[in-house]
Amino acid sequence: MIEIEWIKQAVRDNTYRYSKHGDQERQNDNLTLAEVAQALSNGRILEQYADTGRGVSCLVAGFTDSGIPIHIVCGCMGKTLVITVYIPMPPKFTNPFERGN
Repeated sequence: MIEIEWIKQAVRDNTYRYSKHGDQERQNDNLTLAEVAQALSNGRILEQYADTGRGVSCLVAGFTDSGIPIHIVCGCMGKTLVITVYIPMPPKFTNPFERGN
Protein backbone atom coordinates (compact mmCIF):
# COMPACT_ATOMS: atom_id res chain seq x y z
CA MET A 1 0.00 0.00 0.00
CA ILE A 2 1.30 3.44 -0.97
CA GLU A 3 0.83 6.34 1.42
CA ILE A 4 0.09 9.84 0.10
CA GLU A 5 2.72 11.37 2.40
CA TRP A 6 5.40 9.21 0.71
CA ILE A 7 4.37 10.67 -2.66
CA LYS A 8 4.24 14.24 -1.34
CA GLN A 9 7.70 13.84 0.19
CA ALA A 10 9.05 12.61 -3.15
CA VAL A 11 7.65 15.76 -4.79
CA ARG A 12 9.19 18.01 -2.12
CA ASP A 13 12.54 16.23 -2.50
CA ASN A 14 12.23 16.04 -6.30
CA THR A 15 13.05 12.33 -6.18
CA TYR A 16 10.12 11.04 -8.25
CA ARG A 17 10.39 10.19 -11.93
CA TYR A 18 8.17 9.60 -14.95
CA SER A 19 7.81 6.49 -17.04
CA LYS A 20 8.06 7.12 -20.76
CA HIS A 21 4.31 6.48 -21.03
CA GLY A 22 3.53 8.81 -18.12
CA ASP A 23 5.48 11.68 -19.62
CA GLN A 24 3.88 11.16 -23.04
CA GLU A 25 0.38 11.16 -21.54
CA ARG A 26 1.22 14.33 -19.60
CA GLN A 27 2.25 16.02 -22.84
CA ASN A 28 -0.85 14.71 -24.65
CA ASP A 29 -3.02 16.60 -22.15
CA ASN A 30 -0.78 19.69 -22.39
CA LEU A 31 0.12 19.48 -18.71
CA THR A 32 3.40 20.89 -17.43
CA LEU A 33 5.73 19.16 -15.01
CA ALA A 34 4.90 21.90 -12.50
CA GLU A 35 1.14 21.26 -12.82
CA VAL A 36 1.57 17.55 -12.14
CA ALA A 37 3.77 18.36 -9.13
CA GLN A 38 1.06 20.74 -7.86
CA ALA A 39 -1.60 18.03 -8.17
CA LEU A 40 0.60 15.48 -6.40
CA SER A 41 1.32 17.97 -3.62
CA ASN A 42 -2.35 18.55 -2.80
CA GLY A 43 -3.73 15.22 -4.00
CA ARG A 44 -5.36 12.33 -2.28
CA ILE A 45 -5.30 8.64 -3.07
CA LEU A 46 -8.55 7.38 -4.61
CA GLU A 47 -7.63 3.78 -5.39
CA GLN A 48 -4.86 1.32 -4.52
CA TYR A 49 -3.77 -1.35 -7.01
CA ALA A 50 -1.98 -4.64 -6.49
CA ASP A 51 1.30 -5.39 -8.24
CA THR A 52 0.53 -5.35 -11.97
CA GLY A 53 4.11 -5.84 -13.17
CA ARG A 54 5.44 -2.47 -12.04
CA GLY A 55 4.98 -3.00 -8.33
CA VAL A 56 2.07 -1.68 -6.31
CA SER A 57 0.46 1.52 -7.54
CA CYS A 58 -2.29 3.98 -6.73
CA LEU A 59 -4.50 6.58 -8.34
CA VAL A 60 -4.00 10.10 -7.01
CA ALA A 61 -6.48 12.92 -7.68
CA GLY A 62 -5.27 16.48 -7.27
CA PHE A 63 -5.57 19.95 -8.73
CA THR A 64 -3.25 22.43 -10.36
CA ASP A 65 -2.96 25.87 -8.79
CA SER A 66 -5.40 27.06 -11.51
CA GLY A 67 -7.96 24.38 -10.56
CA ILE A 68 -7.45 21.80 -13.32
CA PRO A 69 -8.21 18.31 -11.98
CA ILE A 70 -5.51 15.73 -12.71
CA HIS A 71 -5.31 12.00 -12.11
CA ILE A 72 -1.86 10.51 -11.63
CA VAL A 73 -1.18 6.80 -11.33
CA CYS A 74 1.92 6.42 -9.16
CA GLY A 75 3.92 3.27 -8.64
CA CYS A 76 6.56 2.18 -6.19
CA MET A 77 9.72 0.97 -7.89
CA GLY A 78 12.19 2.01 -5.20
CA LYS A 79 11.26 5.61 -5.97
CA THR A 80 7.91 7.15 -6.77
CA LEU A 81 7.15 6.53 -10.43
CA VAL A 82 4.53 8.46 -12.38
CA ILE A 83 3.04 5.72 -14.56
CA THR A 84 0.36 7.79 -16.29
CA VAL A 85 -1.29 11.19 -16.08
CA TYR A 86 -4.62 12.38 -17.43
CA ILE A 87 -7.43 14.85 -16.93
CA PRO A 88 -10.50 12.91 -15.69
CA MET A 89 -13.55 13.43 -17.89
CA PRO A 90 -17.00 11.98 -18.43
CA PRO A 91 -18.13 9.35 -19.10
CA LYS A 92 -15.29 7.57 -17.31
CA PHE A 93 -15.49 9.99 -14.35
CA THR A 94 -18.51 12.01 -13.21
CA ASN A 95 -16.18 14.29 -11.23
CA PRO A 96 -12.50 14.09 -10.23
CA PHE A 97 -13.32 11.76 -7.33
CA GLU A 98 -16.02 9.42 -8.70
CA ARG A 99 -16.08 6.94 -11.57
CA GLY A 100 -18.92 7.16 -14.06
CA ASN A 101 -21.00 4.31 -15.37
